[in-house]
Amino acid sequence: MRILHTSDWHLGKNLEGLSRMEEQELFLKDFIDMVEAKQVDLVMIAGDVYDSPNPPAKAEKMFYDTLKKLSANGERLTLVIAGNHDNPERLVAAGPLARDHGIIMVGTPKTIVAQGEYGRHQVIDSGEGFVELEINGEKAVILTLPYPSEKRLNEVLYGAMDEEEERLKIYGDKIKMLLDSLSEKFREDTINMIVSHLFAAGSEESGSERSIQLGGSFIVDGSCFPKAAQYIALGHIHKPQIVPGTDKRARYAGSPIHYSKKEIPFAKKGFIVDLKPQQEYALEEVDFKVYKPIEVWKCGSIEAALKKCEENKDRDCWVYLEVNTDRYIREDELKLMKSAKKDILEIVPVLPGRESEEFTLNSFADQKIEDIFKEFYRKERTVEPQQEIVDLLLSIIQEQEGEEIHETH
Repeated sequence: MRILHTSDWHLGKNLEGLSRMEEQELFLKDFIDMVEAKQVDLVMIAGDVYDSPNPPAKAEKMFYDTLKKLSANGERLTLVIAGNHDNPERLVAAGPLARDHGIIMVGTPKTIVAQGEYGRHQVIDSGEGFVELEINGEKAVILTLPYPSEKRLNEVLYGAMDEEEERLKIYGDKIKMLLDSLSEKFREDTINMIVSHLFAAGSEESGSERSIQLGGSFIVDGSCFPKAAQYIALGHIHKPQIVPGTDKRARYAGSPIHYSKKEIPFAKKGFIVDLKPQQEYALEEVDFKVYKPIEVWKCGSIEAALKKCEENKDRDCWVYLEVNTDRYIREDELKLMKSAKKDILEIVPVLPGRESEEFTLNSFADQKIEDIFKEFYRKERTVEPQQEIVDLLLSIIQEQEGEEIHETH
């Protein structure tokens, strides 16, 4: 059986308020062509289909159009689970219609996939957290664990945890308990896999993921994945990588597009996995194109930045512009840069000595709130705050203080 593992499409995502849907449309078109060319039997999307629980209508249309084309009239099966960005109920709402096209939607750990025909294939067994598929005469058991929030996890495990001590187990232990229990569905005559959307210890975040862990409590260890799982398809981390401590069985596919400047250094890809029962998988990495690169331009002066913008005005790229200067950039200079080069996301003046500034609690002790705010603003934005902003902050503080005085009386 040939599986393609992908995740974190984040359809509808913006970059500094600017839409990425044009790039996403190009990716989806190429993705469909690649799936066809590689003769994939099963596409697994490991969560974060959308960037928000309430995605734009265009993003939803892009997704459903893609699923329909991937299906090839039910010849190919697609399995989709919800990530922490997705609204699970909204994601699976089209499930009954999608079924005819061989599309399986799993919203929460408690979702039970209906048995029966899915396109030209079948779900021959299912329950909370697992499906058994028959694809072209081959059988696969897949443990399905969409984004397992603490609440959703407890809903699944509550009945199994008879003792209060068990109910107080840490998050990672609960994940292990659940997967160990579900792994009893694995058999020697089936291909055995897991698909989930979570954060595994030792994985490298790329900086653009919205965290699903709080104070380290939502982190699982590689040892929580059952040994019987031949391949573990994960979503959430945007950098493609192997999860430590899993004998290379657990992987993050990463996002298909660079979604922040911190993702620039690594390639985007999907994993094609060939599997047979009781055998190690064979893997092929498929690189995705960069449709519109994110670039960081470091310029030694305002004049150099203006020249750089003019010389590269026809290049199709997103730009973060960093300008070394001993003065603040004037409004007319900012306008010249932005009019010359479209898609400048941010212009940051780098002033001498600003890099070494640090705040301490003691430094705030004898300062006015206005001075503290100005110092903080300079540190974060490297420019002086406009007086209107300072006045707005002070008016808000005065208003709140007035309300507190009123409440005390």
